[in-house]
Amino acid sequence: MSTFQPTDILVFGLVGGKHACVDLTGVSPLVGLGSSAFTVGQTPLKAASGKVIKHEKACLDNQHVFIPFAFDTFGFLASKAVDLLNRVQMVMHSNVMTPRSMDVVFKRLSFAIQKGVTTQLVALYQLSRCKCKLLFINIVHEEM
Repeated sequence: MSTFQPTDILVFGLVGGKHACVDLTGVSPLVGLGSSAFTVGQTPLKAASGKVIKHEKACLDNQHVFIPFAFDTFGFLASKAVDLLNRVQMVMHSNVMTPRSMDVVFKRLSFAIQKGVTTQLVALYQLSRCKCKLLFINIVHEEM
């Protein structure tokens, strides 16, 4: 996948001998609360379907399988993400002898998720600071 890279992780031989393109997508469940009623898990499912529409064809064209690994900050995992974790756990149990080495894999995955959540929170914080400054400037300007 030369210039177009629709994956965060490439897992070799995961599905029927084909490589799997895994896209990690962390979303805040609070996004879009004002537009519709809150439903647990709706945000990551929507993000996963959007990623499939955007990236699946490129992966299939390269003889790979596309797996959207979508989760929200409340802990909800899309079904494909749960399937992937179960598969990783099964492979780890059959190939790795020590609990320490299994722990390393899941700690790395946890770190990737935490990094995604942190990136979102920092972006949200910076956006809210910017909006507060603009609000303050508008209020001061109107009072003059």
